[in-house]
Amino acid sequence: MDDKNEIRKITMAELFPLIIEMKAKHWRLVQICAVSIEQGYEMSYSFCKNEEYRMVTLRLEVGEEETIASITPIYPCAFLQENEAAELFGVKIENISPNYQDKLYRIDEVAPFKKKE
Repeated sequence: MDDKNEIRKITMAELFPLIIEMKAKHWRLVQICAVSIEQGYEMSYSFCKNEEYRMVTLRLEVGEEETIASITPIYPCAFLQENEAAELFGVKIENISPNYQDKLYRIDEVAPFKKKE
């Protein structure tokens, strides 16, 4: 793997301290990706440091019934991607600001990308 791109598997306890660290070190949030996995969801938070051409992705596995805290207090721009993960996948994210309450998209199906049983 290219040493300028890194994927770090993290725990729920590590999420906020690492998000705060990324912000303090001037990393830019470039994307949040949700994926359905057997146990629930995989959330990938990708950050870029432009002047160094580096990218770091923090990858977190979240149980289907687990709730994660929004990172919008630290990265306000995360609100669209967090609303998308909540609406399309059913990821339980608390305190998204602003929270579109599953009305970001005009869709008929609830959590269409959530793993079906």
